[in-house]
Amino acid sequence: MSQWQPDSWRAKPIVQQPTYEDKQELSQVEKTLKSYPPLVFAAETRELFRQLGDVAEGKGFLLQGGDCAESFDEFNAPKIRDTFKVILQMAIVLTFAGRCPVTKVARMAGQYAKPRSGDFETINGVALPSYRGDIINNFEFTKEARRPDPLRMVEAYNKSASTLNLLRAFAQGGLADLHEVNRWNMAFVENNPLKDKYQDLAKRIQDSLELMSVMGINATNTPTLRETSLYTSHEALLLNYEQALTRVDTLTGNWYNCSAHMLWIGERTRQLDHAHIEFFRGIHNPVGVKVGPSMQEDELIQLIDALNPNNEAGRLTLITRMGADNLEQNLPKLLRRVKQEGRKVVWSSDPMHGNTFTSESGYKTRNFDAILREIQQFFAAHKAEGTHAGGIHLEMTGQHVTECTGGAYQIGDDDLAQAYKTQCDPRLNADQVLEMAFLVADHLKVS
Repeated sequence: MSQWQPDSWRAKPIVQQPTYEDKQELSQVEKTLKSYPPLVFAAETRELFRQLGDVAEGKGFLLQGGDCAESFDEFNAPKIRDTFKVILQMAIVLTFAGRCPVTKVARMAGQYAKPRSGDFETINGVALPSYRGDIINNFEFTKEARRPDPLRMVEAYNKSASTLNLLRAFAQGGLADLHEVNRWNMAFVENNPLKDKYQDLAKRIQDSLELMSVMGINATNTPTLRETSLYTSHEALLLNYEQALTRVDTLTGNWYNCSAHMLWIGERTRQLDHAHIEFFRGIHNPVGVKVGPSMQEDELIQLIDALNPNNEAGRLTLITRMGADNLEQNLPKLLRRVKQEGRKVVWSSDPMHGNTFTSESGYKTRNFDAILREIQQFFAAHKAEGTHAGGIHLEMTGQHVTECTGGAYQIGDDDLAQAYKTQCDPRLNADQVLEMAFLVADHLKVS
C-alpha cells in the first residue's frame, strides 16, 4: 500500500474511458476539481463502513438504489425528492419485516458515467462515439454532442453538490418522519390492485407507530423517528474525476474518495491488473464490485484479496448480477468458497442487469417477474449455504415511468411508449419498486 498514490492507476491498462481531444483542457479541469471542497466527509464514510460491517456479520441489510444514470436535463428537486421518498418507503417495510437495521445507499449525486458495449454507435450508417453518461458527453446523436467534453466533469460536480445538499435537507428536515413515510405506504397499498396481499404488513407498521405514540415516544422527543441517514454511491468509472476528488483525511491520514460515500467497480472494469482495481485498492471507502455469471471461485478470491487484503467487515460488497436463468447454477459455488476461505463480505443482489431484453416494440426493458425471481433465488441460495443475503441493488426511480414490464399494474409491451424516459437502462417505477419491497419483506421474515 505504501506504493499507492491517487494517480498510480495511470500506469495500468484501462478500459471504458473516453478519448479527450484537448489534453491541456482536461488537465486544467482536473486541477480545478482538485481545488474544490469534498462532496462527502470521511467521518460519514466511516459510519457507513461500520454499518456495512454489521451487514457483513448478518446484523443488517443493505438497500441500494437509484437511477441507472443521472441526467443533467432531468436535474430537479421533485425528481430527487421522489426517489428519496421511495427509498424511505422501501426501507421502513424492510426494517419492520427483517427486524434489523436497513442501511440506505442511493445511486445519486454522482451516477453520471455509464460503461458501454462499444466505443461507437452507428445509426443510419453514421458512426459516432457512444454516449457514456452526462459527465462525459451528451445523449443527442450529433458529432458535437458526442464529443467528450472535460468541462462536463465540473457540471457533474456542481449538480452532485446540489443533490447532496437537498438530500441532507430532506433527511434532517422532517420529510423522513416515520409516520409520514408509513402514510405514503398506506396510500400505496390502498391503491394497489393486490392491496390485500400487502395490507397486513402496512397495518402492523401503523399499529406499532401508534403504540409508540401512546407510550410517549414521538418525533418531538425521539429524533430517530423524524430523521434518517442516506448515503450516496456511484460506479467510479471516470478515474480522472475520481482522482481529483480523492483527499487525505486529516484525522487518520488515510486516502478517501470524497465524491461519494461508497463506490463500486462494474463487471466490465474489474480486471485484476487494470486501472480500476489499482485505484480502488488505495481508497478507504466501502467499495463494491459487480459479480457476473462468468466469475470463477479462484478469480473471486483474488479479487476479494486485492480489494480487502485486511479482511475488514464492511469494506467490500459483492453485488451479484447473474440473471434469473443463471443464478441458481453459478452463485452457490461462490458463496461456498468465500465462506470456506473465511472472507468477510456483504452479499447484495443486483437483479436488474442480468434480466435485460429488447421487447417486440423495440424498447430495452426488464420484466418484474424475472427481477423478483432472481431475488428469490438469491435468498434461497444463501439459506442453503448458511450465508447472509445482505442486500439488494436496484435501478429505480420515484417517478411513474413505464420502462419495466409486469408488476401489479401489469405494464405490457404496448405500455412502454407511454413514459419511457431513461437514457440508458430501464428502471422500476415507484409502484413497482414498492411492490418489490413488500415481496422481499416476505423473504426477510424467514431468512
